[in-house]
Amino acid sequence: VVVGATATGKTDLSIGLARRFDAPVVSCDSRQMYREMPIGTAAPSAEEQVGIPHYFIASRSVTEPYTSGRFELEALALLDRLFRKHDVVVMVGGSGLYADAVCRGIDAVPGTNPELRQAVTERLEREGLDALYAELRRHDPEYAAVVDRSNPQRIVRALEVCLETGKTYSELRGGQAKARPFRIVKIGVAMPRAALYERIDRRVDAMVAAGLEAEARRLLPLRELNALQTVGYREFFDFFDGTIFRDEAIELIKRNSRRYAKRQITWFARDPEITWFERNKTDFADVDEIERHIRLQLAPTTHEPSER
Repeated sequence: VVVGATATGKTDLSIGLARRFDAPVVSCDSRQMYREMPIGTAAPSAEEQVGIPHYFIASRSVTEPYTSGRFELEALALLDRLFRKHDVVVMVGGSGLYADAVCRGIDAVPGTNPELRQAVTERLEREGLDALYAELRRHDPEYAAVVDRSNPQRIVRALEVCLETGKTYSELRGGQAKARPFRIVKIGVAMPRAALYERIDRRVDAMVAAGLEAEARRLLPLRELNALQTVGYREFFDFFDGTIFRDEAIELIKRNSRRYAKRQITWFARDPEITWFERNKTDFADVDEIERHIRLQLAPTTHEPSER
């Protein structure tokens, strides 16, 4: 499982590891699965995918609702099929919730009553997302520190659970990991903060040059969908509305991408099972070293009986 902040080079590493292990790649990115968003989500190109089966890349439309719980079920079913042919499967992505869905399972967080959900939804419309986020931060500062602040679905859900149960959403989510019928090796890709932010800025410039603005404009009629509450699209939507200038939209994409990266770093830092490898501005961490680490972790812990 290859994780880390946006723009750290997870895709390059996953492809390199897939070639070395003759393995398919499963994306656990919550946005790269949408076929209408290849530029803004930095989905691997057709050229990068040559010779390596990729899954959950451009596999559905933004108009199809999707959840981390559904991803858990579909990804586990896929892995069951893939492990019949492959000893190793590479999973890669920066969506911590989706990675945890496969590695740990979605905890059985209780539902909320319809009246409470309606009340919170009405408050969202009346008071705005920032007000609900501020209340969530009072109830559950741990989850508020890592949640995507632009995602109303996750903020509303967490606040509902806090109000309904009197417990924090973090507490209810942090239960015992579910058993999985495969071994998991977690690799984290890290960069010095200044180098990462510089790389993010360059990446945004490259996305704009590749046609991000036109991609966002095509999706403007669907702007209210959850999938499009995403950095790179919201800012261009504001530009199309005339509330900000184009250059300002691009600078906001860079700023918000840096903030998103910071939240990703916070999320993954809490997982002691991740072994971190660092890269600088241009050179990736030693892939040979990472391969050796993975093979060591996957080595049998006991010997087969001699007669076998």
